[in-house]
Amino acid sequence: MDQALSVTELNSIVRNLLEGEPMLSNVCVRGELSNYKIYPSGHHYFTLKDSESSLRCVMFKSSALKLRFRPESGMGVTAWGRVAVFLRDGAYQLYCTQLMPEGTGDLQVAFEQLKARLEEEGLFDDAHKKPLPTIPGRIAIITSSAGAAVHDMIRILGRRWPMAKLLVMPVRVQGAEAPPEIAGAIRYANEFDVADLIITGRGGGSIEDLWAFNDERVARAIYASRIPVISAVGHEPDVTISDYVADRRASTPSNAAEIAVPDCREVAELLHAYEIRGSQAMRKKLAFLGERLENLKNKRVLSEPTAQIDLRRMELDHMRKLLAAAEDRELASCRERFVRLTAALDAMSPLRVLTRGYAIAADGEGRCVRSVEAIRPGDRLRLTLADGRADCLVENTQRSNINGSEKESAEL
Repeated sequence: MDQALSVTELNSIVRNLLEGEPMLSNVCVRGELSNYKIYPSGHHYFTLKDSESSLRCVMFKSSALKLRFRPESGMGVTAWGRVAVFLRDGAYQLYCTQLMPEGTGDLQVAFEQLKARLEEEGLFDDAHKKPLPTIPGRIAIITSSAGAAVHDMIRILGRRWPMAKLLVMPVRVQGAEAPPEIAGAIRYANEFDVADLIITGRGGGSIEDLWAFNDERVARAIYASRIPVISAVGHEPDVTISDYVADRRASTPSNAAEIAVPDCREVAELLHAYEIRGSQAMRKKLAFLGERLENLKNKRVLSEPTAQIDLRRMELDHMRKLLAAAEDRELASCRERFVRLTAALDAMSPLRVLTRGYAIAADGEGRCVRSVEAIRPGDRLRLTLADGRADCLVENTQRSNINGSEKESAEL
């Protein structure tokens, strides 16, 4: 019992044994990440596992800051580090100093992760992209002043459109200091409105050389830029995050210069073509107007201004005759109708009947006598004849039937 060890002593012995093993001081382990967690302290804790075993791992903040990608559970990786015992728990674990995704480089994984996240946020949406100015008056070139790319762009811009003012804003395009310098230059150009168009990029290189243009700070600066941005990074196959965010992607810096401005020779040819077309159109118009003027000059209305008035007078006289004839015809028709109606009315007049020997008898009150029953002997009647009237005294009345035979009579 006197030789019993404490837990701490035993863990210390095991730790010393493990730390004394050279092979375990720099070991490389391949497995799948599980339970990956990042604590507020900045330390990363996770488990490496395969189909049969698992290994606890920790990566301290100083090493985690060097990661170029975001580790996630389920990702296959290769880890480098040393194996040691954590005295408090009595468990051994891998103190990881470096992680590398399996099957591809860490930079490629970091690129795909950042691309997916920014795309989800909408930084690549076409709706956000601004149109390039047709003819920019000022162009800011944000790149290295020592590289061949800037000289190519200046040469091509000067040849294609020498009227544009160029502002070279030198920045580093490689290394840890490059991303903040590029992002800062883009913000400066917007804050002080130094250009109508921004070109940012560099010549070709490896993915490590181009990594500044895969930085999230540069991507967000391009996205926030009020001035349209052309991204011109590397060669045709090279694609960076900046290319996705920029308003226009150029395959090379030289291509960016060609996109940025029109070719003055092509513009001159186009203007010359417009001038020719304008001259032809003007000549055709003048010929048309001249022909029209010649036709108008031969018009009678210009050679004999009063001819139209005389013609209108003749037409007026003709219309007057037509109206007079129509009036005469209408009056004749009305007279004929009047005579016809008068004759018909005269034929129906009671006075016309009187001329044939008939008379109209009326009693003392002027009522027409239609029957002998309406009068009595001794009544006075007034007879209206064709040429006058006569007052009569009824001496007797006598009724008769339709055939005229006497029926009964009455006398005074």
